[in-house]
Amino acid sequence: MTGYEGADLAIALINVVLLGLLFVIGIAIARMRSLFAIVMLSGIYSLISATWFVAVDAVDVAFTEAAVGAGISTALLLGAMLLTSRTAKPEKKAMSLVPLLVVIATGAMLVYATIDLPAFGDPESPANTYVGTDYIERTPEDIGVPNLVTAVLASYRGFDTLGETGVVFAAALAVILLLGFGERSLASSVGSRRGREK
Repeated sequence: MTGYEGADLAIALINVVLLGLLFVIGIAIARMRSLFAIVMLSGIYSLISATWFVAVDAVDVAFTEAAVGAGISTALLLGAMLLTSRTAKPEKKAMSLVPLLVVIATGAMLVYATIDLPAFGDPESPANTYVGTDYIERTPEDIGVPNLVTAVLASYRGFDTLGETGVVFAAALAVILLLGFGERSLASSVGSRRGREK
């Protein structure tokens, strides 16, 4: 029993450390003006998020976050930086309060919405009493994958997952086409930026 409590304490400590890192990185991103540093910290934020998803046994979500958040998004943002300046313009203090108020209001609504949610691990919750029990009983025989979420996404909802992957690929391709990547566009953007700096 003592070992089980120690394992729970270690998992809780890992969760607190990872969430603390996410909070610190989020504050740092909000206060920085260097776009390059913001993009890099955003990639680190996505990697730590993926690590936390693994810690809470959401491996499939962690894979998506690492691939899209830290991989594709970071590459696209770095490419977009070639067409813009490297530093964000300073904002007025009065204007910076508006996003803070929006975040506080959104956070308050989300916390209020959690009041009606069932307790964590409640066996009588809707997820554990209806279709969820059917998946738990049938997955070992039908698929044989130990992770039920991965089994649902890769098999029961395989076509849906394939469609989501196609949407992400189409969105990335559209962004690349809109940015106009190529030798001419990159050369002209770098040349125009050097002209502005002089």
